[in-house]
Amino acid sequence: MHFTSRGVPLAVSFLLLGLARLASAQPAPDSLRPPRPEAVSQLAFEKPAADCAHPLGLREGQNREYQLLDAKGKPTGSWRYRVVKVSTDTVVAKKKPPVVVTSVRLKCGLYDLANGVLQQQDLTYFCRRDTTFTDGLGEINYDGLKGFRDRRLTYEGTPLAWPNQPKVGTRLPTGGAVVLVSSPSVAIGRVKTTLLQRRVLAGPTAVTVPAGTFTCYAVESQRELATAARADLVLKNSGRKVDYYDPAVGIVKAEYFDKAGKLVQTRVLTKF
Repeated sequence: MHFTSRGVPLAVSFLLLGLARLASAQPAPDSLRPPRPEAVSQLAFEKPAADCAHPLGLREGQNREYQLLDAKGKPTGSWRYRVVKVSTDTVVAKKKPPVVVTSVRLKCGLYDLANGVLQQQDLTYFCRRDTTFTDGLGEINYDGLKGFRDRRLTYEGTPLAWPNQPKVGTRLPTGGAVVLVSSPSVAIGRVKTTLLQRRVLAGPTAVTVPAGTFTCYAVESQRELATAARADLVLKNSGRKVDYYDPAVGIVKAEYFDKAGKLVQTRVLTKF
């Protein structure tokens, strides 16, 4: 019988060496395996969560466009947005921890089908903690301003809250816009748009628009329009609005209904 230098029979030595090689060839447990190519792909392209660093996914220089459709689904015009600046500030209050606020300045315009400019606006969005706020001035009722041509207009807006992590059934604060109409010597009237009784109605659900398919929450609100030509003459109109928003993208689709519940206008995201 042949022995190794350590006194182990040579046949036994070869047997132990073979077993060691067999053990090293066994597949590793799943927890130790590197991800397969398809798993890596899913990780790499996973959609980022909404946060306040980029409110509603907005970045400097970005352009967005919405198409307006009538009750029959025919185009009537479009809104175009351009992100001018994104800035971050830290707000310090007494006896409270500092709060980081990200602000987004936008320029937007309403265009007709012939590409003519009908209205122009400057808007400011901001985000703090876990909520993004859009500018209430984006809700201005321009139809109510048609009777006040060549007048002085002063704008006041109340921001609209959009939680980054919404929960169905949550109530949201009232928001909207007021336009004060005046001449150099006297106040004339005001045009007011208010979104109240806002609540997260449903979600998350897939919503498809020309810009793509997004995971959205539906926010329902009562929409009240009021035009005061003078103190004793106030014309009111009410309806319902449903906004579909993706916390990481923003408003994807908006539906406007009249008092009887009939759809009168739809606004869909076409470019972002």
